[in-house]
Amino acid sequence: MNARVLDGEIITTRFEDTRAYRGVRTRRILAFILDCFIVALLTIPFAILVFFLGLLTLGLGWTLFSVLLPSVAILYIWNTLGSTDQATTGMKIMGIRLERLDGSRIDGLTAVVHSVLFWAANVILTPLVLLVTLFSDRKRTLHDLLLGTVVTRSDI
Repeated sequence: MNARVLDGEIITTRFEDTRAYRGVRTRRILAFILDCFIVALLTIPFAILVFFLGLLTLGLGWTLFSVLLPSVAILYIWNTLGSTDQATTGMKIMGIRLERLDGSRIDGLTAVVHSVLFWAANVILTPLVLLVTLFSDRKRTLHDLLLGTVVTRSDI
């Protein structure tokens, strides 16, 4: 693999192609909206199960509602973004994928950490943290910079 070091990170020639980043910010936002909708739909059957579990346990099982949505979201991220496609369903529809700058594959744990860092940064720093994409190279967000990842178009 042809690679070089840029700002302390290993960069392959595919990541130097500016066409791989055209429209990524907009596609990423739309993919996020699609993925939120998909996670909400996936939560419905589990919510029904938790409801009946709560009836069987005289209300004790209803405490699972507090962790239901984050649990479904983490499982969704682990199984989609951490797969060989390196993209969630929304990302596949929008034609983008998450990649490591060193060229290795995104595993399930890295995918979950990427998502958790995104939500933590939004809670702590407000959604204004997404303005980092306007000033960073390759339109990377704060959690991309921390993990050494980049979102590129999958059709290039």
